Amino acid sequence: MESANKKPDLREMPAYGINEAAHYLGIPKATLRSWVLGRPYLTATGRRFFKPIIDLPDREQRLLSFVNLVEAHVLDAIRRAHGVALWRVRKALEYLKKELASKHPLAEQEFVTDRVDLFVEMFGQLVNISREGQLVIKDLIKAHLKRVERDTSGLPIRLYPFTRERKADEPKIIVIDPQISFGRPVLAGTGIATTIIAQRYKAGESIEELAEDYGRSRSEIEEAIRCELWLDAA
Repeated sequence: MESANKKPDLREMPAYGINEAAHYLGIPKATLRSWVLGRPYLTATGRRFFKPIIDLPDREQRLLSFVNLVEAHVLDAIRRAHGVALWRVRKALEYLKKELASKHPLAEQEFVTDRVDLFVEMFGQLVNISREGQLVIKDLIKAHLKRVERDTSGLPIRLYPFTRERKADEPKIIVIDPQISFGRPVLAGTGIATTIIAQRYKAGESIEELAEDYGRSRSEIEEAIRCELWLDAA
């Protein structure tokens, strides 16, 4: 029996609004909303509803957990690899959920170690893509997975979001850690919130001034600003 004083797992707590999460992950708000809330759509026989792909900790609050961020981060690789209907993605994920007996298979260590091939194979069968296409999807998924740090039990503890062009070798300068700054992005290895740096930059302070003030490199300050403002400039 679990102790009544056991602290809740911050990774599973509702913490991020849809717009906020979409901004951090660089995913269109409408896309993420469909993944976590579902969406109605029209067919020849009438109006239907597409069920959500990602299970929220509390659907009434419409807030994502840190684990949900990791799931959406990995799903983004699939979305960018091949344009397919959401129901096909969900069908492959439902199959994977049964294989792993998990509500969050894309965030599980088992997916990383020995289920990527299974998922890509299943996904490939659904959309009838070539072997080369499957390899592209696998490479994109693995590039995204490399930006998720796990503890010794395999659970995700940190996410290094993309802030540039989603290249496999993109530096891990910004981190999202549910234990630091309420799970908001900070400069890796510090508690310096990117939002504070971006606010000071927008207020007129130069990158050089901010770098000197925080004792960080120019590239780190630039990355913090990019994390917060890159969608605004897109």
